[in-house]
Amino acid sequence: MSGNLAAAAAGSTDLSLSLPQQLTVIVLCALTAFISHLALAVFNDGVRPFMLDFIQGRTTRSATTAVSFGLSAGFIFGLGAPMALSTGVLNPWLVFLPTDILGILSPKKWLAPILGAAWGAVIVFGLNGANSLAHDLPVDFLTAMQQMSTPILFLFTLFPVLAITKQFGRVRGAVAGVVELVLVVATMKLWPNVFAGAIAMAVGVLMLIAFAVSKDLRERRAERAERIANGDGAAEAVPGDDDPMASLFSASATRLRKHLPLFMLLGAGVCLLAQMHIFGGGEATSFLIAKGDYSGAAQVDFYRVFGFVPLIATTALASGAYGIAGFTLVYPIGYLLPNPWLALICGAVVFAVEVLALSWIGRVLGRLPSVRDSSEHLRGAISDSLQLAILFGSLMAANAMGGGLGILIVGGLYLLNEAMGRVVVRMAAAPAAVIVGGIALNVLYWLDLFTPVKGG
Repeated sequence: MSGNLAAAAAGSTDLSLSLPQQLTVIVLCALTAFISHLALAVFNDGVRPFMLDFIQGRTTRSATTAVSFGLSAGFIFGLGAPMALSTGVLNPWLVFLPTDILGILSPKKWLAPILGAAWGAVIVFGLNGANSLAHDLPVDFLTAMQQMSTPILFLFTLFPVLAITKQFGRVRGAVAGVVELVLVVATMKLWPNVFAGAIAMAVGVLMLIAFAVSKDLRERRAERAERIANGDGAAEAVPGDDDPMASLFSASATRLRKHLPLFMLLGAGVCLLAQMHIFGGGEATSFLIAKGDYSGAAQVDFYRVFGFVPLIATTALASGAYGIAGFTLVYPIGYLLPNPWLALICGAVVFAVEVLALSWIGRVLGRLPSVRDSSEHLRGAISDSLQLAILFGSLMAANAMGGGLGILIVGGLYLLNEAMGRVVVRMAAAPAAVIVGGIALNVLYWLDLFTPVKGG
């Protein structure tokens, strides 16, 4: 399967978009910048907790912009741009993180969508030119970066195993690992045209959820039995209106519901972008979309949802700012829909349901602490598996474009970044090093100091 992936990816990096696709990207960037300006939603999960102070006037627009830029720049230039150039598929780091910054930066409401549209124009008109230029270089580092696809897709499959191990111990983690390995081998043998990790990830996530729910139910039964044994049959305490957190959550949910039509428009736009198959919601998803495996991409992004719903819901209720992609359910739904009109309708409906259900979701999560913990472990496991996969894939790309010298430059830049305190965030450091290393190898070639690796 890895050979098929590489072959499919090799011819799928064209970033030229049709007119409807160009207009969709530009309009959606304008809309997301406008929504960011209003502090109704941002894509970066790390920025969202800072939005409450901005909304309540305790911090300035420029200070919030600085926070957004500081937390986003590495992902935009180190991960978003390299992934888009190497796969030919747009991604949220490239599309939505800049509009977070531009929207918050804009001093006027009318200027925010103009700045967002301008960034959209840069994406649709500038990226393909950069892509063509890079492919014409003696050392084609973008084609070499397609080496990242196999480690990303297969190592990503293990994230449920890592999450189970961290939360429920080595024994259950080992069992989950064996189950996933068996399922991957069986899928490769019996269904060679299906993404090998799809079934394994589904079973792994279901095992994690089952363990978490079972633990919560056992603890609630034990607490109930203890209260009865102590002669206290009263109902569980429920936060009242005098609870400051309950009041804050209620005010935030009300604020978001007031702008429901705008959120429905946002959901329609994001779902439409996913339906056009020019956009992938994650690293593994981008390679699957490039390959044309839309059902596999939908499965991958659907499983990621479980790791982000609690985070997005609680930060939205605490800050009053939602996620630009919501719970990201519109990604997998969009990939699978047959036409754009249906995507517009479904995206709007999904976002409406999400915004209206925020308070209820917050209450449910309050009663399921193990499930909340599972989402944190899932996010950590996703990061751990992707960090290794991206680093390994980047070194494979370095070897493909420059052999030992390529590995020395790319690996050296990565290690130097670590030694300097991670000037570039770890997830983005390796792909950024591949691009810098590719440029350096081209300079060495022009100086007649390097001969490109055959086939690189």
